[in-house]
Amino acid sequence: MSISVDRRTFLQSALAAAGLGMTAQAAFAQRPAKPNIIFILADDLGYGDLSCYGRPDYQTPVLDELARQGIKFTDAYATPVCTPTRVAFHTGRYPHRLPVGLQEPLGDRDLTLGIPEGHPTVASLVKKAGYATTLIGKWNLGNVEKYGPNSHGYDEFYGIRASQADYYTHKNAAGTYDLWENLEPSKDEGYLTDLFTERAVKVIQRKHDKPFFISLFYNAPHTPLEPPDQKPGDKAGSPKEIYTAMVKSMDTGIGKVLQALKDANLERNTLVIFASDNGGTGNSYLAPLSGQKGQLAEGGLRVPMIVRWPGVVPAGKTTDQVAFTFDISATIVAAAGGKAETRYALDGVDLMDVCAGKRAAFEHTVFFRSAQRGAPTGQGAVRSGKYKYFVAGTTEHLYDLSVDPGEKNDIKDTHADVLAKLRAQYKKWDAQMLPNPPYLGPDQGGGMGGGTDAGMEGGMGGGAPAGA
Repeated sequence: MSISVDRRTFLQSALAAAGLGMTAQAAFAQRPAKPNIIFILADDLGYGDLSCYGRPDYQTPVLDELARQGIKFTDAYATPVCTPTRVAFHTGRYPHRLPVGLQEPLGDRDLTLGIPEGHPTVASLVKKAGYATTLIGKWNLGNVEKYGPNSHGYDEFYGIRASQADYYTHKNAAGTYDLWENLEPSKDEGYLTDLFTERAVKVIQRKHDKPFFISLFYNAPHTPLEPPDQKPGDKAGSPKEIYTAMVKSMDTGIGKVLQALKDANLERNTLVIFASDNGGTGNSYLAPLSGQKGQLAEGGLRVPMIVRWPGVVPAGKTTDQVAFTFDISATIVAAAGGKAETRYALDGVDLMDVCAGKRAAFEHTVFFRSAQRGAPTGQGAVRSGKYKYFVAGTTEHLYDLSVDPGEKNDIKDTHADVLAKLRAQYKKWDAQMLPNPPYLGPDQGGGMGGGTDAGMEGGMGGGAPAGA
């Protein structure tokens, strides 16, 4: 694929449309074949932490503009913790189908778990479809080589394997140096957000003989809270001030990546998707949602999501289409012309027709589960249409999210039929997943996977994130 061919195809489509008296939108109805694809994932960014989603105390101009250039999802979801979400994206399936997907999250000292060798991933599927594949940033799906990105479909990897890393020393929570250039430790110095941005820009600026797929997975604004441009002896500021600086630094970095696309004349033929890996923390703006990271309340599950594809996705649109992380996977694979393996059929659905305005938002039922959020029997939830079902042990709740996104008004007594339907659907789904691991409790390393982010309380609200 060359730039000149893309420009020729575009001009031919536009001229043909003009000759037929078609509208400008119809001129782009035919999707470009083999677009470049960039999926940008933030870490611990809450639903309202972009100004285009309601953040009142700072601005995120780059991502706001991305939303104006594409479509913004109001009802997009992830799992409540990072590792399961990353399993869901890379496999395109519910994370509870794999042991590593039950980790909340995978601990930085764990050397025994990861996506199994040979299991297909989004990267391996688009690679088979003719793409060059690159992961830049956070992996958190295996801390050793055989479970790393290079063993799961990525031609290149530059980033951290663990759940978190110091932004300056590049050591993870286990105290191990964790910045990698493929299979070797990187000697690069600098602030991780900047390093990931710089690498993405370099990849885009290369001469490309095939379409590229880039997973750009920032670890910002995940802990440790460390601002950019910090000098020894500097006063760091309050947690919220540091959090703000980290989000704005990521927003600025994304701007450089998007500018690199434009400068290389690749903007028009590149699908860009942005999302977060779970709900926000104590420094997030989550109103009107309840709960936060680690919980099955909306504040722990609902995330920002933006899709831009010039000429395919109309600009300035908003949708209430329910979407889950693995739907991003299915959309990417379909856009790339890839095909899932029969044995590992994707749980996600291709949402591009919704994004392109060719299909109205449709009912899409998604399931959630958490092993440890304060309930020894685990917790579960279902989003189906406007309804949200939540169960912890024997306690059940039902909410109408269309009028009650904060989950304040339990309607289970007045909607017994809906409650029974969603309960049955959840039980059927849960029986098809791997069982939850044994409940360890917060004092035994349970709850958040070996103590990386331990300290979350259970339930649909309350709780405070440790170290955030």
